[in-house]
Amino acid sequence: MAEKMLKFVATSRSMPDKRSAGERRQDFDEIYREFAAEKAAEQASRCSQCGVPFCQVHCPLHNNIPDWLRMTAEGRLEEAYELSQATNTYPEICGRICPQDRLCEGNCVIEQSGHGTVTIGAIEKYITETAYRNGWVKAPHPVNGERPQSVGIIGAGPAGLAAADRLRRLGYQVHVYDRYDRAGGLMIYGIPNFKLEKHVVERRTKLLIEAGVQFHLNFEVGRDATLEDLRQKHDAVLIATGVYKARDIQAPGSGLGNIVPAMTYLTASNRNGLGDAVPGYEDGSLNAKGKRVVVIGGGDTAMDCVRTAIRQGAASVHCLYRRDKANMPGSLREVKNAEEEGVEFVWLALPKSFRGGDFNASAEAGFDKIARENPNAARVQDVSFRGGETVSAVHTARMKLGPMDASGRQTPVEIEGAEFDQPADLVIKALGFDPEDLPAQFKAPTLEVTRWGTVKISARSKMTNLPGVFAAGDIVRGASLVVWAIRDGRDCAEAIHQYIQAQARTQPAAQAAE
Repeated sequence: MAEKMLKFVATSRSMPDKRSAGERRQDFDEIYREFAAEKAAEQASRCSQCGVPFCQVHCPLHNNIPDWLRMTAEGRLEEAYELSQATNTYPEICGRICPQDRLCEGNCVIEQSGHGTVTIGAIEKYITETAYRNGWVKAPHPVNGERPQSVGIIGAGPAGLAAADRLRRLGYQVHVYDRYDRAGGLMIYGIPNFKLEKHVVERRTKLLIEAGVQFHLNFEVGRDATLEDLRQKHDAVLIATGVYKARDIQAPGSGLGNIVPAMTYLTASNRNGLGDAVPGYEDGSLNAKGKRVVVIGGGDTAMDCVRTAIRQGAASVHCLYRRDKANMPGSLREVKNAEEEGVEFVWLALPKSFRGGDFNASAEAGFDKIARENPNAARVQDVSFRGGETVSAVHTARMKLGPMDASGRQTPVEIEGAEFDQPADLVIKALGFDPEDLPAQFKAPTLEVTRWGTVKISARSKMTNLPGVFAAGDIVRGASLVVWAIRDGRDCAEAIHQYIQAQARTQPAAQAAE
């Protein structure tokens, strides 16, 4: 058979067709269409099949990318899917939302040589969607029979669901507890449809239910049961709650109305799209329609917010980021999509305060003085002074990039006297997320956490200081990518399996000794 690979010299890189910016501003549908079979095979054939596959090395799941690209090029799609799902619980999700430009595609050898990367994410999506159409995607039933032991998983996000899938394949009785009314976590309530349509997540949840995984939704640990209650009920417990506590900005005026956290805003939009009644969306407080919107932040969550606001019909959308475009933590592909859709980026801009409708310069100076003398008083006086007043502008400082900090990034430095007001009717804070206080929330005061509030685990066993209690995903590593949560969930499932089997081996010996 003629060699089908290494076609990158003669074949140019191509992405699936992208809907026009004018069209996609009108709805929340995914912006990329799916590859046709011939196009997917053509693009897969561009892979150089290099000796050291840096795409695979830089994938958190270490997917066998060159192998399933070859299979796609050769038309062996069922084999390609089997190989893809062997390392990735949700290849169709990662194919849609992974920042491939920072991971696999960004490290593609032919990209480094100037030929343009293989479009790995789009092909990954194509393989799995083809598998669904052909009935190749199966529920994760036990491979070697049922086991009597049960595992309780707290959190139905990507880490929890990935662990549930793996543990069910191993035969365990799996119970997933989540405080929300749908499984999926951030993938349902945080990520907009134009990046990940909800049916893509929901069909995976249905497969888990078909496999026998039991979901306990609207179940809040600490309210409906304590962590200790779950420890008594199950042979092992996995904490996979993610991190949802929004980081705040300590600045005068932060107590004004219409200044909201990113997750509050995105959740309202996603719930509305799912058909739920959302009072905050319906009364306009969490709806950008007709408003001058300002989003503060430069990560992927900020990109989700600005692009959502565009689709809701905002009068204008500005994104304030304290560094420049080259130093943004978010995907540059997402930035480009946002720019095409009409988002205006204000680089090297740092919010200093928020102004209300009658907030004048003398009041501003007074608040600045209070904040300097007593930083802890700024928020208190801010809320009590303004009452129900809403934001009208973000008072912003111009920045320049100074010396590099410990992370290797240039530190933003304020330019004296270069301040301006950015008009705003709705301000969305997309500053990142921190862990909630799980020891207090779960009524588990002895659960050890790090100084950042993340759950402390053994790097080897994945277990916390409480025997039989494990943790995975963002609640361990901090706010990160869905692909890392999947990796952590799978790894932790293996650790739980080893722990339970070790316990099963020691119990008969202990009973015999008695």
